[in-house]
Amino acid sequence: MKSLNSVQVNRIDAAHIWHPYAAPGVPTLQVVGTEGAYLQLADGRQVIDGMSSWWAACHGHSHPRLVAAAKQQIDSFSHVMFGGLTHEPAARLTANLMELTANEFAQVFYSDSGSVSVEVAVKMALQYSRGIGKPERTKLLTWRSGYHGDTFAAMSVCDPHGGMHSLWTGILAEQIFAPAPPVEGASPEEHAAYLAQMEQLITDEVAGIIIEPGVQGAGGMRFHDLQLVAGVRELCDKHEIVMIADEIATGFGRAGELFMTQAAGVVPDIMCVGKALTGGFMSLAATLATERIAKGMQPRALMHGPTFMANPLACAVAAESTAIIAEGTWRSDVSRIEAGLRAGIPGARVRGAIGVLEMDHEVDMVQATAAALEHGVWLRPFGRLIYTMPPYVCTDEEIARICWAVIAAGETA
Repeated sequence: MKSLNSVQVNRIDAAHIWHPYAAPGVPTLQVVGTEGAYLQLADGRQVIDGMSSWWAACHGHSHPRLVAAAKQQIDSFSHVMFGGLTHEPAARLTANLMELTANEFAQVFYSDSGSVSVEVAVKMALQYSRGIGKPERTKLLTWRSGYHGDTFAAMSVCDPHGGMHSLWTGILAEQIFAPAPPVEGASPEEHAAYLAQMEQLITDEVAGIIIEPGVQGAGGMRFHDLQLVAGVRELCDKHEIVMIADEIATGFGRAGELFMTQAAGVVPDIMCVGKALTGGFMSLAATLATERIAKGMQPRALMHGPTFMANPLACAVAAESTAIIAEGTWRSDVSRIEAGLRAGIPGARVRGAIGVLEMDHEVDMVQATAAALEHGVWLRPFGRLIYTMPPYVCTDEEIARICWAVIAAGETA
């Protein structure tokens, strides 16, 4: 089949294709290739992907081990239904996830996006509540400034005012919201006062608490101390409700720890992972549950079944991606990137391979993006935030360029 040229691509895109959170016809840049930390644009420019393509391509693009895993699996089979069938890539990936999470979980449910993994987590929590004789528990408690995805249950636990889903107020399920958590560096007294305030919101209707541990992502890029994560675990234990950890953005080393819940010394009842699960190669997510949750659910069958659940091709790539994570080289890379971001972006919030420059006004995304591109870096600011989540394979020189781009974007915006 003959490929389209750039003019044809741009014409079709402008006329017919929606892009995330954008009206039709918004200008876009065409990518024609990727390699390592770089995107090759149709106009000939090669730019650093300072976003890891929305935080997913942690190993860089076109990683040879991921490419080889995909090619090997394609030669066998790329997809079979998961109802009544299983396959080696799913088993191998599951074994890797169990090892990475210290065998604290008993069951894994695979889906095709992070949002759906949150939907599944919510179903687990509600079915568990029914199973333990608490059918009145139909709501979730969370804190403001959170983001958990764009499907309906996931939207319901995103910040209802400051997030991206206020359009659906009155249609979404009404959940319970605590104030946004105190930011990183808060005192023990502030932590205690906040947790006491959160505890007051735990009613007989609450099935569980869902949080992004350590780093709140698209809801505001806010960092908080891990003592709060441990405190949430204590509240869930005290009131015998479910703790759900959304580690879709933070998992696999992005925030400087393998998982933020592990760093906090806690095991959530349910944990969601995605994004870097396949190293950004393709879409896959997973929801992990402890034995207590899996055995307590009623019905025991989880009433969910995506067509592409545990897609063999995605599982094969994810198995290799998690094998790379298990080797541990990301630790020194993320530490090095963190140091580079701290040194290169004065005034930024930095945690692991995450750097956030918050402005005192809404950022002009078009101007800020253009300024970053002049430095050879692709960034995608939102709201008042200019941020970066570089691939772990970035060199010190590339991190320095990203820092210059963030600063330039801030000066322009």
